[in-house]
Amino acid sequence: MCDSAINKKDKTIKLFTIGFAKKSAEEFFEKLHRAGIKCLIDIRLNNVSQLAGFTKKNDLEYFLRAIANIKYKHEVSLAPTKDILDAYKKKKIDWNEYERRFFELLEVRTPEKNLCSDDFDYVCLLCSEPRPEKCHRRLVAEYLKRKWNNVEIHHL
Repeated sequence: MCDSAINKKDKTIKLFTIGFAKKSAEEFFEKLHRAGIKCLIDIRLNNVSQLAGFTKKNDLEYFLRAIANIKYKHEVSLAPTKDILDAYKKKKIDWNEYERRFFELLEVRTPEKNLCSDDFDYVCLLCSEPRPEKCHRRLVAEYLKRKWNNVEIHHL
């Protein structure tokens, strides 16, 4: 639980996002290192898939620590539900409907009340999509920016 009274509302929080698809391990870890990332928050629903390659949970946690001294955290409260994700992947809903449902889910979950904005400075949200335009990591970043007001978003 976060005590919002201790959040410094006048301090700008630099929040980053990254997707691992279509990136080599070298490119991925160099981007994080060059940006000065302190902690990577994995917001994928499934972080142990064989398709994740070097970003499977245990491997990723090790690589982040060993290569760049970056902490790792998995935060499922910032992931879509299986129902929303499956509906989009199976083309039962379009991207606009996915966005609407995901924002509704975040409003119900209220992650901004359980997470401290100060803890998100130089943090990077991880998902799989190569670009942020149609990825929930962008939606999470935008949601947190609306709720905390002091967030500056950078997509790596």
